Amino acid sequence: MNEVLWLALMLTTFTGVLLAFRFFGRTGLYIWTAMGVILANLQVLKIVQLFGLTATMGNIIYGSLFLVTDILNEFYGEKEARKAVYAGFFALIATTIIMQLCLVFSPAPEDFIQPALAEIFGFLPRVAAASLIAYLISQLHDVWAYALWRKVLPGNRWLWVRNNFSTMISQLIDSVLFCTLAFAGVYPQEVFWSVLVTTYLFKFVTALLDTPFIYLSVGVWKRLDPSLK
Repeated sequence: MNEVLWLALMLTTFTGVLLAFRFFGRTGLYIWTAMGVILANLQVLKIVQLFGLTATMGNIIYGSLFLVTDILNEFYGEKEARKAVYAGFFALIATTIIMQLCLVFSPAPEDFIQPALAEIFGFLPRVAAASLIAYLISQLHDVWAYALWRKVLPGNRWLWVRNNFSTMISQLIDSVLFCTLAFAGVYPQEVFWSVLVTTYLFKFVTALLDTPFIYLSVGVWKRLDPSLK
């Protein structure tokens, strides 16, 4: 059942990116980036079984951020893609600080949500710190690599090469940095290595499966939003 849900979540997420692009242009992609960074850091706390492997949630929504920067890079250039990275960076910092202040408030006697919030957002600073470092390094590498491949192999014919080659290396950088900083010493060694390997494996597959959507974004750019032509 998890496998079917995983595929449905992937389709929903990537379609959401295209809809954000279609209806709001580059602004929609900036909004998606801020939302996606926050959701990814919440989802990653949940561990599930997928295809017989132990994996964290969050890989799909996080993978969509690379699709976003690739779309921005393709149609607006490296500077605009980098702006989205910084927007996500700011969103995660702001969320972490605000929620830590929220947790300091003494709950009323009838409050029942404080323990749940503390359970989730109390762990968030370590996850957020790990994510900020991994996110910034891997995303900026992705933006740089995509722009480089676009110069070397321009045109729609090589769009899949730019998308996959830039993202897959960047996802490897992200997975190693994030899992080491967030989970080393938290989980037993066998669970840690399982999470690391499967995290990258699912991100790798996600990168492959987002290829049709970047081609669909070309259609969005050319046909559905005349101001972008």
